[in-house]
Amino acid sequence: MTKRFRSLLLGGAMIALAAPAYAQTQTILEDERTTLAAGVEDPGVAAWNMERVHAISPPPGFYDPDTFFSPTRMMEMFRERQAAEEAGEELPPLPVRMNFSNTDIAFTGDLVVLGNYHGVNFYDTSVEGAPEHVASLVCPGGQGDVSIHGDLMFMSVEENKGRLDCGVGGVEGEVSAERFRGIRIFDISDLQNIRQVAAVQTCRGSHTHTLVPNPDDPSMVYIYNSATSGVRATDELEICSTGDPEENPETALYSIDVIAVPLDAPENAAIVNRPRIFADRDTGEIAGLWRGGRAGVATQRTATTNHCHDITVYPELGIAAGACSGNGILLDISDPENPARLSELFDPDMAYWHSATFNNTGDTVIFTDEWGGGIGARCRAEDPANWGANLVAKIDGTTLQGVSFFKLPSVQGEAENCVAHNGSLVPIPGRDIFVQSWYQGGISIIDFTDPANLKEIAYFDQGPVYEDELILAGYWSAYWRDGKIYGSEIVRGLHVFELLPSDMLSEAELAAAMQAVEPEAANVQTQTAITWNDHPDVAHAYLDQLARGESVDAELIERAREAVARWEDGRPNRRGMRRLANDLSEAMEGVEGRDAKRMAELSGLLRRAAS
Repeated sequence: MTKRFRSLLLGGAMIALAAPAYAQTQTILEDERTTLAAGVEDPGVAAWNMERVHAISPPPGFYDPDTFFSPTRMMEMFRERQAAEEAGEELPPLPVRMNFSNTDIAFTGDLVVLGNYHGVNFYDTSVEGAPEHVASLVCPGGQGDVSIHGDLMFMSVEENKGRLDCGVGGVEGEVSAERFRGIRIFDISDLQNIRQVAAVQTCRGSHTHTLVPNPDDPSMVYIYNSATSGVRATDELEICSTGDPEENPETALYSIDVIAVPLDAPENAAIVNRPRIFADRDTGEIAGLWRGGRAGVATQRTATTNHCHDITVYPELGIAAGACSGNGILLDISDPENPARLSELFDPDMAYWHSATFNNTGDTVIFTDEWGGGIGARCRAEDPANWGANLVAKIDGTTLQGVSFFKLPSVQGEAENCVAHNGSLVPIPGRDIFVQSWYQGGISIIDFTDPANLKEIAYFDQGPVYEDELILAGYWSAYWRDGKIYGSEIVRGLHVFELLPSDMLSEAELAAAMQAVEPEAANVQTQTAITWNDHPDVAHAYLDQLARGESVDAELIERAREAVARWEDGRPNRRGMRRLANDLSEAMEGVEGRDAKRMAELSGLLRRAAS
């Protein structure tokens, strides 16, 4: 029995645990990002191999510096309320929390749809210059996670103040028919007349959600609802009750909600399943995964697996990756109404499994750890390098296997909330590239082509809001869309970035990313296989990648460059391209790994171009 395994048993694990990720130690150093000047409007900036091209402030009605969320001030106010209560005095008001915080992003056509605790904002990217704000929807209730399908927009609501009618007055009392917590559905076909067409009440509200297409019926989509809040009263919603499953087998804890949405009648959307995806396979015990707490004397406090924070689905492969508080899990979603757990992963270095992203081939997953809930300084020099980081896992058949950790490789200050958060793939053919937000740690571009050796290849960062006080701010999400990176800055608005060519990412690779076929609507947690147009830029990208290695003879690469240049000039030598494709296929013998796949992709591309 190893020391590490003994520590897991001492932590009270009641399940058979998958092997923890290899716990290598990353070196986190100070760099130009470490001591940037503070400022709300004009903080210091550091950038490497990328640039910010637009910074769009929040629209009127979605910004109030008096409501900036300070964790320290919140604790002080709670202590004041406790003291007043004990003294029998009038209670001071509850602290203001995140009222106008920007949150997650969805895309449809030329629109960027930016969620917010107060509602949603819409930006048109088809105009010259910066995206133009074209509409707002005021509908408070937090946290405003959004997704799009056709003319329908879906929105997560989790706070008790959320009203069924989207009003701003809040809701009084523990039980109220006016309260709404769950998934709102809007018709956004006319942005000047957005209509709520359905509101599906759930027991724990909705923190995030994921759209899942029905493979057998295009007129139906499902929603996997991930809820992290407390369970509402049975008197308010009769399907709800709380408690440990040993005492209450009907508890609303330890499940997700599956909501069916008929696209031609969204007003009939309803919960159709609340699967027990955390159950023990052998005993059927509902609470079958990690029970929370410390996994050993020298480890941190970890979350209980009684909910998912976020689920990313990959419908073309019939799988989903769940970031489920105390565990990362892999789901079979071939029957989307009845998701079934295939594998689970635990690691004592992961405090709170927060989100997940597959690579394009679906055999690698990046899980993020929101250690401290995103409101703490967690990238300081004294913080462990494996805490608040990404855990990279491989999928071996149907089993998750932890491989490595990666944390923002820059020491951040006491006034900067910093931890791993949301990101998406950058569609570079032949490589796995990830753009990721780290709250006030900024935005980082990471190469995870080799899942055991992640490498940062570009970054952007700005100084804290205030020099001496931590305010919840920074990038909530950073996603690629049509050649740009869109960042949701919690207090400062919508920011737009471009990548720059470098030794780490060639001009041809960036041009090839523009050849990726973009879906009409993009919801990052609903991943689709990236495909590229048959274009010379894609061939150039593969050649640049092969030239970095030693798998292919230099003479063959040069011949290929000449052939692709002729194709690019509109005078392709089709016979020569077919011969070159054959030569690449022959040269693949004995080559392993990613270079073999690049050669196969390039060979196939040349054959298609020559046909």
